[in-house]
This record gives sequence, structure tokens and C-alpha cells, in this order.
Amino acid sequence: MTTNAPSRSPERAAHLTRFVPGLALAAGAAGLSMLVSDLLQRVGVPSVSPLIIAIVLGIVLTNVVALPEATGPGITFAAKKLLRAGIVLLGLQLVMGDILSLGAPMLVVIVVVVAGGVFATLGMGRLLGMKPAQTLLIACGFSICGAAAVAGVEGVTDADEEEVVTAVALVVIFGTLMIAVIPFLSSLFGLGPELAGMWAGASIHEIAQVVAAGGLIGGGALAVAVVVKLARVLLLAPIVAVLSIRQRRLGTLAPGAKRPPIVPLFIIGFLAMVALRSSGWLPEGIVQAGGIAQTALLSAAMFGLGCGVKVRSLMSVGAKPFVLATGSTLVVASLSLAGILLVHP
Repeated sequence: MTTNAPSRSPERAAHLTRFVPGLALAAGAAGLSMLVSDLLQRVGVPSVSPLIIAIVLGIVLTNVVALPEATGPGITFAAKKLLRAGIVLLGLQLVMGDILSLGAPMLVVIVVVVAGGVFATLGMGRLLGMKPAQTLLIACGFSICGAAAVAGVEGVTDADEEEVVTAVALVVIFGTLMIAVIPFLSSLFGLGPELAGMWAGASIHEIAQVVAAGGLIGGGALAVAVVVKLARVLLLAPIVAVLSIRQRRLGTLAPGAKRPPIVPLFIIGFLAMVALRSSGWLPEGIVQAGGIAQTALLSAAMFGLGCGVKVRSLMSVGAKPFVLATGSTLVVASLSLAGILLVHP
């Protein structure tokens, strides 16, 4: 056995080394995105998330410059593995006490919005004749928490890379549009800051986009918007678990393929972080450090996902994904507004 050890070490080192160029590029992009975001905030520009900057940077770079082939493995690793690590640390943002303070009626509204958005989007996708996997990615991305939900669901489906990239790109496009649309419509409908913040948190796709919209609304809307959004994020865990069980029962995997776990490991980690943060045991310094690490990991992952968005390929997917994304956005926004007005007439 000892004779095999020396021969394995160079192979293992070579295997790990092939990830270095792409990971270094993703890390540099994440650092640059965080720096730009910080500089924009310092000069008074409304919140622009490093995640959005990173994914735009990845899209621009991959469509303007031919990235070296050596960066491929590391970029793929960032888009998949680092994204899941970022989702685990995302749990540190959730305090169960804050979410429960919304009250039972509002929590029911959030569950209805997420479930209704997912089922309505799946139904629309079926009517449009789209592939089930792509429809499911869009449904969860638009109804739960954007790219993180797409990544979480992708692990328990048979979606291909193009479908994942398309879903993430649609989240970025439509969620960014909602940053301006929700504040405008809130003003048009005469909603106060609290109700407008609830609507933003219940309807906009990404946390960063919710923060931007809440900042535009002003008057205390930001705090309630983030809490409502985090309540939606919490539903990622049970939905991924249900989808994983469904995938195992369908038995659609290729012969010899590994069956997905009932609850993926990163979802267990996410719930563990929620429990830790909610316990009050973690010092504030560790929570802040976790937040920085989460932003860095997700920014690197968003850059990796952005590098997979080829504009020509996105245009070639046809109109159906865009029609579905529009319909899903309208359903989620309508359900959330109706629920909020019902709970807070």
C-alpha cells in the first residue's frame, strides 16, 4: 500500500491544480465586485449588490474576451460548489424571531406566494411546452430566492447547464426591472412604506434586489422588506427536500447514477446556520465575518454563472423562457400584493 502513495500524490496535486486559474479569476472578480459596490455606496449610489456586479462582469467578460480553456474547471467549481457554500452561510442572515414577528397571517401569505408561484409557473411552462427541468428552475428562482434557489433545485433535478444559466440570467433581468417597478407601483397604488416594503420582499427575486428596492421606497421599508424576503428564503429548504424525494421516487436517473439525498448536505448546513444565528450564541463579530464570507462566495459563484451566459445562446433559447418569466413575475407580484392587502387592509 505504501508503494502507491507517492504515485497518487502527484496525480492528486495535478487534479487540484487544474482548478487554480479559474478560481483565481473568480476570486479576483468577487473582490473587484465587492470593492465597486462599496465605492458606489460611499458616493451615495443606491445599494448595488456585489452579486449583481459579479454576474454582469462574468457575462460581459465571457462575451467580449475568449477566456483561456484552463480557467474552465475553476469557474465551474465556483458556480457550483462555492454557490452551495454561500447558501450555507446565507443562513446566518436569518433570525427566526424576526421572521416570526411578522405574525401568522403574513407568514401564511408568504407560504401561499411561494407555493402559488411555483405551481402557477409549472402550469404555465406545461402550457408553453417547455422542458420540465427548466420550468422548475424558473419557478423556484422567481418564487423563492433567485439564483440561490436555482442552484439549490438544480442539484436535485436533471437540468443541463444551459437551462441553469438561462434561469439565472432571467432572474437577473426580471429582478433588476422589479427594483424600479415595485416602488413606482407602490406609489401609484398609494401604499405606505411598510406595505410597500412587504410587497418588495414578497415579490422581488434576489435579496440584493429587494435591498435596492427597499432603499428606493424609503421610510423604513427596507427593514421589513428584508425580513419578508428572508422568510421566503427559509422555504428553500423544505422545497428542495420535497423535490429530492420526488426525484428519488420517479427513478428518472440514468442507470448507475447516484441518487440525490433526501435533504442535500448544503441545505442541512443552511438550517444549522439559521439555528445558530437564532440561538443568540454567536458573537456579532462572527456573524459579520460570516456575512462577508457569504458575499465573497456568492459573488465568486455569480461570476462563474455569468461566465456561462453566452448572449447568442441566450437569444437562441427562443421567446418561451421570457414569456414564462414574465408570467411568473406577474403571478408572484399579484399574489403577494393581494395577500398583503388582505392581511393589512
